[in-house]
Amino acid sequence: MSAMITRIAAWADRNMPKREELEHNRFIGPLARRHELWRFTRRSVPRGVAVGLLVGIFALIPGIQIIGAALMCVPCRGNIPLAAMMTFLSNPLTTPLILLASAWIGNWLGFHADLTTLYSLMESGASLHAWSHWFFSDAAPAVLFGLSTISTVVASIGYVVAKITWDWWVQHKRRTRRIAQAAARDEV
Repeated sequence: MSAMITRIAAWADRNMPKREELEHNRFIGPLARRHELWRFTRRSVPRGVAVGLLVGIFALIPGIQIIGAALMCVPCRGNIPLAAMMTFLSNPLTTPLILLASAWIGNWLGFHADLTTLYSLMESGASLHAWSHWFFSDAAPAVLFGLSTISTVVASIGYVVAKITWDWWVQHKRRTRRIAQAAARDEV
């Protein structure tokens, strides 16, 4: 697991834009100048994961997700790069499942969303007009309450998992450092 995390971190380091590069952008510059939003600390990492999952699942619109997650990281003091990466959990493959689950949860909470229409829209590859017609019928409250429930639960779980993973990673690095220092002392 340690090697996989190291590979993912190396890939992200190579491919993600650096904060220094973003400082020169007139739109992102003010966020890029706030160093605490870009550091990986024990508090900012779980916050960034939670914010990214919350916004990524609730918004479901690709451009708005990343911008919304970055802006929400400011008052929450979360890690912006992680929040942006977490928004990719909702993608074209997972969005229909998220919509279906949110409609089902909304129905379970007492609202009404016609699931047979939802199935037919997904199977037929319906147009945006057909989707918006379905959504703005009586399905909107069910889907919105379902999305808010799913995004809140997933963000909470993501926060806890990120916190546990971060603590494990720090302990692993400390243990490795202690073993290396003990081996160096034994050689002398």
